[in-house]
Amino acid sequence: MPSGTQPVFSYPEALRDVTTHYCPGCTHGVIHRMVAEVLDELGVRQRTVGVSPVGCAVLSYNYFAADMQEASHGRAPAVATGIKRARPDLVVFTYQGDGDLASIGMSEIMHCANRGEKITVVFVNNAIYGMTGGQMAPTTMPGQITTTSPLGRDVSLVGEPIRMAEILSTLHTPGFVARGAVHRPLESVKTKDLLRRAFTYQVEGRCFSLVEILSTCPTNWGLPPHEACEWVEKTMVPYYPLGVFKTPDGGDRAPRPL
Repeated sequence: MPSGTQPVFSYPEALRDVTTHYCPGCTHGVIHRMVAEVLDELGVRQRTVGVSPVGCAVLSYNYFAADMQEASHGRAPAVATGIKRARPDLVVFTYQGDGDLASIGMSEIMHCANRGEKITVVFVNNAIYGMTGGQMAPTTMPGQITTTSPLGRDVSLVGEPIRMAEILSTLHTPGFVARGAVHRPLESVKTKDLLRRAFTYQVEGRCFSLVEILSTCPTNWGLPPHEACEWVEKTMVPYYPLGVFKTPDGGDRAPRPL
């Protein structure tokens, strides 16, 4: 680098320099980096504790250069609640997938949000169970083929996909609820801003926050990475609109354009 110049892009201190275990084209790594960058920018890495349950992100403790705690399937909000109540000075976040948070962990996240626990939830929605074999998840799209819905999701039998951001935004308890995506560079930039807002609300001691992030799963979707990004755009975004659903001061109930 020429003398006197300053780097505009560098590796986050909050992210370990290790080889990824995620499948080619998976966007978990993009989300990991954004979370790490926000922790660095807010200067809170040294007092941050992350909680990850069962799923693709169970090994996230290998990637974040912060204290990490593993939780049972779906129970990350309960573990995070205990940590935050015992040490309110810490910055506590959970990193959860849709099969975890919206299925076995549904009651945990609902009551955590309703209590207004001052934690930050990073909710990765890739419309499928990833690590455990590609089964249908609560967020699986209508007609989507999975190992447990080989003919496609039949909504007449199992219902429509669950929209967690919309559900949580109806709670009276103040909070920040938003949905972003990482299938396009511009959407990634917008999503990082949502994550920064979510963590800032916690640093300020204001409220519970959750950022749902639409992510790809090329392996279990059976698509090349570039087609997986297109599938998010064409199939998921129309059903899972992007935007801010709820803020602690305004209590929004509908997404606002980012």
